[in-house]
Amino acid sequence: MEFKHEDGRFFLQDGDKMAGEITYSTVKDGVISIDHTFVDDDYRGQGLAGKLLNAVLDYADLKSLKIVPVCEYAKASFKKKPEIRFLLAENYQELLKGEK
Repeated sequence: MEFKHEDGRFFLQDGDKMAGEITYSTVKDGVISIDHTFVDDDYRGQGLAGKLLNAVLDYADLKSLKIVPVCEYAKASFKKKPEIRFLLAENYQELLKGEK
């Protein structure tokens, strides 16, 4: 299985098949949102969603970006893991509501 990164997403490729992906987008300067996490049914239960999330977390940390968790998997991960909360955007709750 091969780990790949393109602008806006990290994904795992197994031959011709995409095993999973996590997508992100720019909210504003210095802030990205984690929009969607997907793992193909054939690859579930192998911790791939966690590996994909870690890739985005590492990327954000390396680029000094803050994160707004939009997808349910990212939201749950930030709730469960206090050690990653330093990457949360300061006002992420307001950003989630769609500031005016």
